[in-house]
Amino acid sequence: MASAPPPTSSAANPAAQKTFTIGTRSSKLALYQTNQVQAALKEAWPDCEFKILSRETAGDLNTVIALREFTTKNLWTQELEELLMAGEVDLIVHSLKDVPTLLPPSCILGPMLKREDSRDVLVMKKGLPNMSFAEMPEGSVVGTSSIRRTAQLARKYPHLKVIDVRGNIGTRLAKLDAEDSPFTCIILAAAGLLRLDLGDRISQYLESKTGGMLYAVGQGALGIEIRKDDQLMHSMLSGVGHKETTLACLAERSLLRKLEGGCSAPLGVESEWVRDADGSSKLRMRSIVVSVNGAESAEVEVDGHIDSAQAAEDFGVTVANELVVKGAGKILAEIQHNKQAA
Repeated sequence: MASAPPPTSSAANPAAQKTFTIGTRSSKLALYQTNQVQAALKEAWPDCEFKILSRETAGDLNTVIALREFTTKNLWTQELEELLMAGEVDLIVHSLKDVPTLLPPSCILGPMLKREDSRDVLVMKKGLPNMSFAEMPEGSVVGTSSIRRTAQLARKYPHLKVIDVRGNIGTRLAKLDAEDSPFTCIILAAAGLLRLDLGDRISQYLESKTGGMLYAVGQGALGIEIRKDDQLMHSMLSGVGHKETTLACLAERSLLRKLEGGCSAPLGVESEWVRDADGSSKLRMRSIVVSVNGAESAEVEVDGHIDSAQAAEDFGVTVANELVVKGAGKILAEIQHNKQAA
């Protein structure tokens, strides 16, 4: 990537600011991801300094309660967003799948770096042979705290049992491999394992063609949150961003926002850029909504030509509407009713 001076901006004099602070969670994976963003910015603007400030969030501090039991949507973001809005940091690096689809009014997502592998993966307990879900004996225990994964497992593999497992990647692997562990396997995001050089633990990549598991909205991508009025930072991120990643993720987040406002729900997606007959690119999005018990589902596959953020937002709404026609609205309404009753 060629070096370039900080871009000009009507909102700020680039010569007046040479030091920027990046906010992040303090986990090993979060710091690794933040280092990726720091390195990309430093390569593009070597005359600037990019410092890192880390904080623990509510999601880091409570690793016991199942994720679906939390009522707040900003488990991983609130403390950092407060620093951003106070001007103590200039940008925040998140795992995009952890970022609610509704941000504080004064914050936006900037352009994103190229996405890592977005798929879920199966990780077997050490000492056990590699098996697919279909090959696992009746009652085998799968570890995950994701309602999306739990619902898709119940739909396709009702012979398996699911038990919650929380914590960072190292903690989850330790829980899996413990001698007295109840788990046969756990499901993790490929991106985290690959970023931490733990790809050797991956037993199988899961997708629509293998394992029947669609991933979380934004999975594998880094969400870089900035202040809405910070034109300088937006311009700087544009210099290191990856257009296809940004547009695909904006479309996925628009889909989720339209369906259920960012609440935890059994929604899976699978997006890919494909070539049309005329050589132009289009985004193909598969999506599924599954009832928690796996008994009901709605799924679609939709193609769209997307060349702007607004087109991505509109495409996400189109996919959401297609899902509603297929019955997703009824499934999500029942889930919300059950949550309120509980």
